[in-house]
Amino acid sequence: MRALHYHQVTKHYFNRFAQSLGYLDWATQPDPFRRYAGTPVIPLSRDIVAGERSYVSLYERDDEPSAIDDRDRVPFGIDDRDRVRFAIDDRDRVRFAIDDRSIAEFLRCSMGLSAWKQYRQTRWALRVNPSSGNLHPTEAYLLRQGDVHHYAPREHALEQRARIDRAAWNTFTGGRDGFLVALTSILWREAWKYGERAFRYCQHDTGHALAAMRIAASLLGWNLTLLQRWSDADLSTLLGVDRDSDYGDAEREETECLAVVTPGETAPWVTADPAPLVAAARNAPWSGHANRLSTDHVPWPIIDEVAEATRYPGVAQSIPNAPTPPPSRPETEARFGETSPELVTRARQAAAGNVQPLPIPNSQDMRAREVILKRRSAVAFDARSGLARAAFFSMLARLRPGAPPWDAIDWPPQVHLILFIHRVEGMTPGVYAYLRDPAVLDEWRSAMRPEFVWEPIEDGLFLLFPSDVTFTANRVSCDQEIAADGFFSLGMITRLEPSLRERGEWFYRRLFWECGMIGQVLYLDAEAASARGTGIGCFYDDAVHELLALQDDRWQSLYHFSMGVPVEDTRLTTEPGYS
Repeated sequence: MRALHYHQVTKHYFNRFAQSLGYLDWATQPDPFRRYAGTPVIPLSRDIVAGERSYVSLYERDDEPSAIDDRDRVPFGIDDRDRVRFAIDDRDRVRFAIDDRSIAEFLRCSMGLSAWKQYRQTRWALRVNPSSGNLHPTEAYLLRQGDVHHYAPREHALEQRARIDRAAWNTFTGGRDGFLVALTSILWREAWKYGERAFRYCQHDTGHALAAMRIAASLLGWNLTLLQRWSDADLSTLLGVDRDSDYGDAEREETECLAVVTPGETAPWVTADPAPLVAAARNAPWSGHANRLSTDHVPWPIIDEVAEATRYPGVAQSIPNAPTPPPSRPETEARFGETSPELVTRARQAAAGNVQPLPIPNSQDMRAREVILKRRSAVAFDARSGLARAAFFSMLARLRPGAPPWDAIDWPPQVHLILFIHRVEGMTPGVYAYLRDPAVLDEWRSAMRPEFVWEPIEDGLFLLFPSDVTFTANRVSCDQEIAADGFFSLGMITRLEPSLRERGEWFYRRLFWECGMIGQVLYLDAEAASARGTGIGCFYDDAVHELLALQDDRWQSLYHFSMGVPVEDTRLTTEPGYS
């Protein structure tokens, strides 16, 4: 499989990194903002629409009570204070009406700018959705009432690319209230800095953006889910990114996914036939020409190859919920170390004496919009602060399927966590496993080192090996101190080869999306805990696998993450994303 070949070729090792240019060619640094010259531009409202909703309510499951603030609510009416239209559903949850203001809020809180940073004469934008190296390969599109729009985050505006026949739109929607959102990747934006490994990072960023959009939809009381009937080819036609005449020498965009956003049921949208919209888009009048982002480019053929191999053909199958157990293997000779009661006791005593946990914020008082817009990526941690145990387990609980953002995807968990816990209140420092699906326990135990203790802690968390693992975390994450200086760091271990064999190579992208979604939830949870997170795309792949004794392609590490109390760079000035 070409996806597995790409994955092997783009691994980092202690003695060499995946191939890249080896330096930053500042003369060809890509423009971070795509624009379509010649399109009608529609400015979006910057009003606050959903400012009162609590952070914890973003992750409500269907069987949980609402945690939405009760102030100033007028059932099925209009708030006289700021003229926001919303209704109260039968579960006592606020659902805002879909209109120009609420759509603007949705885009602002998912794909918009969060801040501007400046150091001396250099100024750059940060966004609500994270990106590797702040390079932002992900572009967003919105389709409503037959109009195809590209979202321009710098201006917080929509560029109207096409107007699809309204009858075709109505045939597809059946008159239901809602709109479509789509994501594409400009692969060159990441390849400019990261070379061959860039395709991985583009897929991480798609996952971050998908989770950011699902959470923004939850903020407004809406549902969001992927439309799996759509092939990448049909989506390219719908968005116009397959139109050679509109790009010229500009960098092309790789389609990633299409989703519906609606206050109602998503099922009718999921099953709707794409054909009427695709045909209408093919015959629609289009406007605009894409801007060129760089003056020159370095080709990376392996990225083009994996992009082609992993394009989605449409109409997904289902992944079996219970994976087939792998064949048993003999005990590995390479020993991780001995586990004794004395070692466990010493490690726990060390934990009890060194952790000074942060106070737990009252999450009922945390406003969701504030948390979403203040998300940042840390560059350094203080290496001494700890995390409260209750906050830690709340974070893990939000990674389970069944609640937003996990209802946006249609496959069971393929990604589980190996945690390097350093400073969590009441937790023994060491290596832990967190299973997002309990059915994987036997498979993981048989695949990993037999000397791991697998001591149950709570809610799917197991202690594997107690020890000070700050050096280990640092070493496997490309010797980055940020992996050792926080509360914890983690590796996202993914069922790789079996997933691709069962579904197809196109599922390679979705495994990274799942990792990016995990990262986005942890980013927001860090902000809600008065801390900060950072995604780590640079790690020594097989060193992680050797640590766990994973011996083949069944399980592979796709993404790392760390969380702690940030050390701020006081040389930088910060301004709001929008005035």
